[in-house]
Formats: sequence, structure tokens, C-alpha cells
Amino acid sequence: MALTWTHKDRGEIRVHEDLEELSIDLVDYIAEMSEASIKEHGAFCIVLSGGSLINLLGKLVETPYNKIVDWAKWYVFWAEERVVSKNHDDSNYKLAKDNLLSKVNVFPRHICSINDTVSGEEAATKYEFAIRQMVKTRTVTASEINDCPKFDLILLGMGSDGHVASLFPNHPALEVKDDWVTYLTDSPKPPPERITFTLPVINSAARVVVVATGESKANAVHLAIDDLPSLERSLSLPARLVQPSSGNLIWFMDKPAGSKLDGFKFPE
Repeated sequence: MALTWTHKDRGEIRVHEDLEELSIDLVDYIAEMSEASIKEHGAFCIVLSGGSLINLLGKLVETPYNKIVDWAKWYVFWAEERVVSKNHDDSNYKLAKDNLLSKVNVFPRHICSINDTVSGEEAATKYEFAIRQMVKTRTVTASEINDCPKFDLILLGMGSDGHVASLFPNHPALEVKDDWVTYLTDSPKPPPERITFTLPVINSAARVVVVATGESKANAVHLAIDDLPSLERSLSLPARLVQPSSGNLIWFMDKPAGSKLDGFKFPE
């Protein structure tokens, strides 16, 4: 069983015994949110990220999820993408397609991927324009408190440096407020060219899930969640800046990633 509690400022925290338990709980949650969103407004607009997160979604293609999820109502987006071709091994689109989307019945026209034939700057502009059109037609819900889209669920992995999407510590992209999508040419992690959702879009979602696994993430989890002295809190840790304005924030992690959380002891 996952150990679950709610932090007064940082949302719900779920610490799992192992990756298998985490994967089951995460996929259960996604299936529940899919059903709830479709009942509420007829669609489920989900935002994926890259990295090991996709591997944790593998159970979605298995029974019972592959039969109970209403895939025809899914609209799939990406919070980040590398500026590479869609068949490149670094492509987040390719990772999701190979491991998930090619194995379920999401309509191809509902898969809103990023243009891989143009520069990062142009790809970011085109992606934002496409999403704005979908908000205009109400395929994607609009936020009640700003002009941003209100995605039903944004899934974010977290790096050992506390980065989420392609928002890295102390990077100017963290300060972008007016654009929904921005681009980088100097990512600290290769490849250097990327596009990413900005913090206002992430924080306008109905639900944001941050997934962290492994001991290498433990310090970043501590800095992102625990109450810290103001000096520490001022550090530009992207995961700390994930704070949905009117939505829910949920942290899914395994025991090694949660091992440095304040005042929490795992049972033997």
C-alpha cells in the first residue's frame, strides 16, 4: 500500500513501496481522471512528458485499462519535446508512440505532436497557435482565471536537479509569462534544443502529477516539497514552482525518492 498524506501547501504525496506499485497506482489514477473528465466535458486532454515516465504508463495497454478507457475521447499533448525528427531516439513523441499510443485506439488526429520540420523557435510558435485554436473551439478547456488552457492532466517527470518538462534551474525559460510554449537552445541536458510548456500553462491545469523515482531524486524531492528556510526556498528549483492556481497537485514517488522528506520515517 502507498503511504499517502497531504502537505498544507504542496499537495498530495504518495510514496510507494516499489516501481510496480507506483505504476499501478499511477495508471489507476489516470484511468479515473479520464473517466471523470469525459463525464464532465466529453474529452480527456492529457499532457505527457519524456524520460522514464512513459515506461511507468505501460499498464495502460494491458487489461483491464485497454478495454475500459475511452481512448476515442483522448487528446494527447506534450509538455516538452526535443528538436529532433519524430523517428529519432531522443524524440518524446517516438517514445510515447512506441510504448503507448501505437498500442491503444487514440485517434491519430487527437495526437497533438510538435512540428519536427522547423526550428525550435518556429515549432514553439506553431504548437502554441495549435493549442490556442483548440481552446478557441473548446476542445481544450480554458482557465477561469487567465487566458491559459486548462488541461485535464499534466504528467511531469522530475530530474535530480529538480527540473520539470524542459524547465531547468535558474534558466530564463522559468521567467516566461506571456507565452504558453517557449524554446531553448542551451538545455543543460542534451540535446540542447528543446521546446517546453511554460509555468503559467502548467499551473493552470486541473491536475498536475509529478513523478520522481530513485535515490538520485531524493534531495530534489525534499527541496520541492518540504518547508524550507526562505534562503533555500528562493533557489530556482522548477519543481518547487509547480503550484496549480486552482487545480490539484499530486506527487507519485517510490521510497528511495521520498527518503529525505522531513519528519517522515518509512516502516521497516
